[in-house]
Amino acid sequence: MILLDGKKVRDEIAQTLRARIFAYAVKPKLAIVQIGDTQESATYIKQKKLFGESIGVLVEHVHLQETVSEQEVLAAIGKLNRDASVHGIIVQLPISDTLDKDAIIEAIAPQKDVDGLGSVNIKLLWENKAGGYIPATTRGILSLLAYYGISVAGKRVVIVGRSFLVGKPTALALLNADATVTVAHSKTVNCSEVTRSADILIIAAGKPHFIQKDDVREGQIVIDVGITAVTGEKLNDEVAEVTITGDVHFDDVKDIVGAISPVPGGVGPMTVASLFQNLVSAYERQNS
Repeated sequence: MILLDGKKVRDEIAQTLRARIFAYAVKPKLAIVQIGDTQESATYIKQKKLFGESIGVLVEHVHLQETVSEQEVLAAIGKLNRDASVHGIIVQLPISDTLDKDAIIEAIAPQKDVDGLGSVNIKLLWENKAGGYIPATTRGILSLLAYYGISVAGKRVVIVGRSFLVGKPTALALLNADATVTVAHSKTVNCSEVTRSADILIIAAGKPHFIQKDDVREGQIVIDVGITAVTGEKLNDEVAEVTITGDVHFDDVKDIVGAISPVPGGVGPMTVASLFQNLVSAYERQNS
């Protein structure tokens, strides 16, 4: 079994980006808009700031309160759009259901939409045209496969999960790369039969240990996108242990599949690295 090590690939991407950025007269800047105070968002933002700083990128953290109005969020994004020193803007998701997520993402200028979630970039992905930004997790998955010499052309790829963040854009990108793509979801009948049919299995269901040994077959390539903090049993007065778990039961399938990405250390690091690859591309386009 081959371990698809996202940390290793991330570090190599960081080295390449660092060398490119070193030559710039002005450093690229990423603005991260955070709404509210969830621990999950704070953790992800910290990871992005650390990676950005390690390669010479400026990271501006725009922190808005949970009670902020939609108009105030749109005004903050508009200000960042007009700021020539800001080359990329992302909104840290998820955000409150009281806000219109789509309208907020759509407010980001397409040339600064380095998460690739706005309609202009999604349309370019849909039409398989150059000039857009591929969503970071999708780009990270493709880069991880490519690094390990795994071609998707002509392969049967099954994606479990149809979210706008991962499932749908990844399906589009794989179709563009000549894969035969099936998307399974909560209404899929005989899901195990579908997952076992894949050459490459990508899991983005958001359910810990959703995929177990009966859902895979020998030699498959498995990409685990899921990441969930699972609280263990509390012993006496001790603080309960929290473990990070993927959508795949790693120990259950590791001796069956041909290759698998771990959680943590697989797709997560690749997502961060891919975001900054998009940022550097945005910087170069805005300064060409």
